[in-house]
Amino acid sequence: MYRNMRHSFYLGSIGISLVLVILVGSVLLSTHRADAVGSNPYDFVLAWQDGPTPTPDAAATMTPMLQSDLKILSGNVQRPNGITFYDGYLYTSCSGDFTVYRLNATTGDTTTYIAGVQNTHTLYVEEGTAGPVVWVADFQRNALSYIQTEPRALENVKQGLGSPWGLAPAEDGSFYVTQFATDDVVNIKRDGTLNVVATGFRNPTGIVVDGEYIYVGNNGSARRAIEYFELGGVPAGEQDLKPLVSGLQNVTTMVVGPDNWLYFAYSLGTRGIVGRVNPDTCREKGGCINADVEIVLWSELSAPLAGLTVTPDMRLFVHTMFGSEIYWTQLPENLKPRVMPS
Repeated sequence: MYRNMRHSFYLGSIGISLVLVILVGSVLLSTHRADAVGSNPYDFVLAWQDGPTPTPDAAATMTPMLQSDLKILSGNVQRPNGITFYDGYLYTSCSGDFTVYRLNATTGDTTTYIAGVQNTHTLYVEEGTAGPVVWVADFQRNALSYIQTEPRALENVKQGLGSPWGLAPAEDGSFYVTQFATDDVVNIKRDGTLNVVATGFRNPTGIVVDGEYIYVGNNGSARRAIEYFELGGVPAGEQDLKPLVSGLQNVTTMVVGPDNWLYFAYSLGTRGIVGRVNPDTCREKGGCINADVEIVLWSELSAPLAGLTVTPDMRLFVHTMFGSEIYWTQLPENLKPRVMPS
């Protein structure tokens, strides 16, 4: 009996020792990962992502900006939901008070531009005969509208849309608009004529026209995060949509930077992240994966990042959907530019 008790005691001791070894190893591994996040979040992101290592062309050419690199330009707006830059000013649409504001992009001085725009995720500004003309796709009013400098009034071009989110100008002066509720992309002419150009998306958000290609973010599918299609004589269906980037959560705003790379906001858990890719590289390889994405901003801002714009001098402005602050940071101006065809 004594031998059996001693044998059981030895076995129990061995079992406890194994448990302690496993616990210590787990703590050390967690500490190592935490150190990785503090020193280089890009390494940490690559560590959890599946798939092969990034291709040389997609390898990082900059150290990701962190929350500590962000500066507040303004906190004097009510829940901005979209932002764009034009001629030294930022234009932002705020869902908190149904107002479009204009901010000096250097000083943050803010003026009320117009009221009545309820919930716009994308704005486009062009020069008119009497000053800037601001185009808005109003998600809540289901309308494509514009505001002239004089008279300062909101004019509707097309109503009855399906929760429009993204807005991108076409060469002929019309606009491509993503419709979040109906999972499609439509073309709207300035006289209000509407044509469906692509269907089969998953809650489409941001949209960018890049020559003959149109890039669309799918907020409702990480597997189909960013897709693209080419314009043709008939509307593109889901079978015609090609992958540009896969493996990203909740893609929202997309813009082309002055370096001609594609910048986009997405989520990593509850964090708001900004990444970029060279779309030429992604198309040539049949689509990029999340490990190919170069992280530009690793923030602690709550996702989603609803507003994103990059100025000609590589200042990045960003804001969350439910906060009041507009943040900015200076990106390096010597980043590897994308060479465009002549």
